[in-house]
Amino acid sequence: MSGPGRAFLTEPVAALSLNNKRPTKRSYFSPQEYRAASKQARPTPRKPERTMSKKSKNDKKSKSRLDSDTKRSGIDGQPKIGKSEYEREIFKLQVELVKLQDWVKTTNARIVIIFEGRDAAGKGGMIKRILERVSPRIFRVVALPAPTERQKTQLPAQRYIEQLPAGGEVVIFDRGWYNRAGVEYVMGFCTEEEHREFLRDCPIFEGFLISQGIILLKYWLEVSEKEQHKRFLARIEDPSKRWKLSPMDLESHRRWYDYSRARDAMLAGTDKVASPWYIVPSDDKKRARLNCIAHILTSIPYEEIPYTPPQLPPRQKPRGYVEPKQKRRSVPQVW
Repeated sequence: MSGPGRAFLTEPVAALSLNNKRPTKRSYFSPQEYRAASKQARPTPRKPERTMSKKSKNDKKSKSRLDSDTKRSGIDGQPKIGKSEYEREIFKLQVELVKLQDWVKTTNARIVIIFEGRDAAGKGGMIKRILERVSPRIFRVVALPAPTERQKTQLPAQRYIEQLPAGGEVVIFDRGWYNRAGVEYVMGFCTEEEHREFLRDCPIFEGFLISQGIILLKYWLEVSEKEQHKRFLARIEDPSKRWKLSPMDLESHRRWYDYSRARDAMLAGTDKVASPWYIVPSDDKKRARLNCIAHILTSIPYEEIPYTPPQLPPRQKPRGYVEPKQKRRSVPQVW
């Protein structure tokens, strides 16, 4: 790849924009201060020294070589984050998302977050972790199926407009109107002219949303060719993941470079100062989730709403109530 703005694939940053001139209000959440305080509050225990035989050392070295590709999948070969550290950090970020939720509800804010990326880039897992501890009445995910025959005659963004947030809502699009720039264009579901018109008009549409007070964040999850191939194989072999592999996914595996060209054109045409794209390297899913959620929190100028713990009222008196002795059906206690 060549041309301006195409260095995003190798930039050693967590979540970067192709155009970083957008002026934003500062959020009270700072990932740098947050991580520094976290490290100071958590002393690292000294691990006891363990001895091993020469054979064990050789076995360990051999296994390390075999697993090097899976252990180092961050930017510039960073090691993968351990499970315990990941669970600890993701919980802290999810607590911050709850604070963001309180602010959204209190201020009637409207937030739209769009996740785009290749198949198996990790969009679903990212969204699942964002929604894990917040209310589905405030945080709402939109993942629309293929358009109907009637919807195919509508404007590209028309069926997404009715899904936009009301006051006090956060809407997360698991792929949104950018289907026109991706799968529809690559698979021939739209013409060259329709594709050009979309890239021309999309920034105007998003500018209108922002002018109406909607906070818009756009993330592209960037997965490598090798990692996508590995995840596709895992979906084939794992019975619990087979439903994730559709004929469109198989075709996207074959048309890797067609999708690369479509991605480049989309980013070049729709990365604007008012609505920039942020690239999230996602070969390491855990690291991608932590970095992206932290970036969401720093990009929204929310404040912590003071919380007053409620007092639980006392239980009412039974006043003669007795549990009935009638027989009821119960779930079998297998475990």
